[in-house]
Amino acid sequence: MQVTDTIINVRNAVKTWRMAGARIAFVPTMGNLHIGHLKLVEEAQKSADRVAVSIFVNPTQFGVGEDFEAYPRTEAEDKQKLDDAGVDLLFLPSVGEMYGNDAKTVVSVKNLSNLHCGASRPGHFDGVATVVCKFLNIVQPDIGFLGQKDFQQLAVIRKMVNDLNIPVEIRPVETVRESSGLALSSRNGYLSPEELRVAPKLYQALCAARDGILMGKKGYSALEDEAVIYLQEAGFVPDYFSVCRVGDLLKADKQDTDLVVLAAAKLGRTRLIDNIRVSTAR
Repeated sequence: MQVTDTIINVRNAVKTWRMAGARIAFVPTMGNLHIGHLKLVEEAQKSADRVAVSIFVNPTQFGVGEDFEAYPRTEAEDKQKLDDAGVDLLFLPSVGEMYGNDAKTVVSVKNLSNLHCGASRPGHFDGVATVVCKFLNIVQPDIGFLGQKDFQQLAVIRKMVNDLNIPVEIRPVETVRESSGLALSSRNGYLSPEELRVAPKLYQALCAARDGILMGKKGYSALEDEAVIYLQEAGFVPDYFSVCRVGDLLKADKQDTDLVVLAAAKLGRTRLIDNIRVSTAR
């Protein structure tokens, strides 16, 4: 596995691959890799001849008081996991390499970026869109692989790629879960043993909402309210629990058939997000 911290080395490697006729896949990460990340790599390898992975804890997507400094960094372990997985290139840029000394340009996907997580984390998705746009320009892959756990992030990036005519296919990969249903996340490491026992109830709330939608017994607002109460009683501090249309992540109504239920809640000091897709088409 080639490891580099410079943009020019990435571009030179990609140029060599292109000249050999290779199809290239890219997996952006913030490190502290787990099975979910390795699943992205596995799917990328099925669809491409060469796979590049980035590890970059992006400061522009962290707000004031968030965990940028404390975000877990496990570079040595991550390198070994990616090498063992057969990744071709690992890009480990510094903040200076990615942004230079006087970066002024921000990529902002209006509307989508202000909903849900964007409402409680102002500027977060601007940081995500900007850094992913930069990575796609640097690597210029044929396919980019992203996990579905952060469904809003996936929607923002897909919209950005479409609006800016970036020639890459964004391919989602299903969320990897513990046997309890808890979605794998780098932030799960912040949870105490007791919180780890409670955390799967977020997914249980999503499953209950999905089942209620499919049974058609209640309005979506009632399902959302029930879920919030359930989470509060379990010890969470819910941020939002919303039944949305997949296309624009706005509130769904009974006429919509392609739905996603989005949830975010704090458990102790840890903010967890998750979602579940629902189709009511017959």
